[in-house]
Amino acid sequence: MNTNVFRSIITNVFIMLAACSIMLSLHSCKKKPHEFIILSGSENGPLEHIVTDFAKENNFLVKFKYEGSVDIMLELQKNAAKYDAVWPASGLWITLGDHDRKVKYAQSIMTSPVVFGIRKSLAQQLGFVGRDVKVGDILKAIREKKLRFIMTSASQSNSGASAYIGFLYALLGNPEYITEADLEKPELKKGITGLLSGINRSSGSSAWLKDLYLKGGYDAMVTYEALLIETNQELTRQGKEPLYLVYPVDGLVIADSQLGYIDNGDLKKEVFFKELQAYLLSEPVQHQLLQLGRRTGFAGELKNAPAAVFNPAWGIDPQKILSPIKLPRAEVILKALKFYQTVFRKPSLTFYCLDFSGSMIGGNSDLVKKAMEILLDQDRAGKYFLQSSPDDITFVIPFAGTIFNAWQVEGNKQPEMMDLLTKIRETNTDGSTDIYSPVILALDQIVTIDSTKYIPAIILMTDGESNTGKKYSDLESAWKKNGRDVPVFLIKFGDASDAQLAQIAKLTNGAVFDGRKDLIGAFRKVKGYN
Repeated sequence: MNTNVFRSIITNVFIMLAACSIMLSLHSCKKKPHEFIILSGSENGPLEHIVTDFAKENNFLVKFKYEGSVDIMLELQKNAAKYDAVWPASGLWITLGDHDRKVKYAQSIMTSPVVFGIRKSLAQQLGFVGRDVKVGDILKAIREKKLRFIMTSASQSNSGASAYIGFLYALLGNPEYITEADLEKPELKKGITGLLSGINRSSGSSAWLKDLYLKGGYDAMVTYEALLIETNQELTRQGKEPLYLVYPVDGLVIADSQLGYIDNGDLKKEVFFKELQAYLLSEPVQHQLLQLGRRTGFAGELKNAPAAVFNPAWGIDPQKILSPIKLPRAEVILKALKFYQTVFRKPSLTFYCLDFSGSMIGGNSDLVKKAMEILLDQDRAGKYFLQSSPDDITFVIPFAGTIFNAWQVEGNKQPEMMDLLTKIRETNTDGSTDIYSPVILALDQIVTIDSTKYIPAIILMTDGESNTGKKYSDLESAWKKNGRDVPVFLIKFGDASDAQLAQIAKLTNGAVFDGRKDLIGAFRKVKGYN
């Protein structure tokens, strides 16, 4: 080989190796992004990309942990150090949860009133279009069997809690502040139970409620104006009837969406948080939020509101000044939430179908028993606002390849609840798995009960795949024959079949909850849906 050619080859090889070395060096020098975790309400989901795009430019990796308002409050009380920031729908939950005063720089990013969205043709029939509507008008429509609506649980979600507190104010005649003594008034109980009797489906999440409405079959929904706008945009795309927004003039609450920093002593994170908050409050981003149906500016005013978003045909008047009520003191709110759960809300009709098949051996059955202890022991349930009411009906159906038994308790008396818990604790694991038979049995039981008086739900927990007994087709026939809006909420862990559970959830307008990391937490979360 020619000497010059050989030298040229060697030179090129060295150049390539040097280039590779530089590239590897640059890659290794690239800083690993700092992780930043935000504890957030589900209604912020559509805004997540705004935050994560900004974070990426600043070498931060932001992760959102979505929880209901009560869980946000509880996490601040017990596990605040796990998070770097908190972003609930309302600063109320920061006030109730931040006992150690770790949250700093809390500031409202945007606002959204909590209102009724009613099918426009129905709103016209009720005479609600083009005029001020009071809570009493809504109560009248409910008592006349003309209006039913879906709403998140007031004891689990901010939108439900906000609507509920607004109802209380209106029914009490709009006092300056609600007091604990006000909650004891017999006339209030009569009014609020009548109003809440209009609920035909509940949930623990505002975002999930919106998705439920879009599946069809409902007349009205109580939630944030912003989510109703999103719902109407999707209904319009589908060529379906939009919702007409009704703002109860004597019971309106506005969610202020406060974003706060959780001080864990990390200066870099604190600096990043301040930059993120300033970015979200900057004029370009505030304009972007306005395009997404969020109110910005002082007191939620709508300057230069895009008509395609804040559509007057949907009942939104950008020129109207909203007058929200004054929220009561923290101790009054907590008592009001307790009263909602134990006195005022529409009763629950709940069937727990608990898997005790052979695969549960090795500690899984103990987790199920501990989870049920939290729900049935009324003292423990009270910590999470999950108590039963005197009018609730609770069934427990333990199963494996066959159904072991079916136990029923009416009401919330502690001795009867604890007796039911004892039966669950004494249940042993055995056999194969048939997840369909217990659900079919629950549906058969519902037929014998006037379920219009209750919010019914079937909660099925399983750690395996159904491999004996009834089939999905049997469940499908039973559910259609039942003819009622009975959701099945499913808690999966172990090797539960995703396909089988998703099929059941789709059929019944239910949902699947993952209990593999936190089975007890999954039980608590799913109970918030009825």
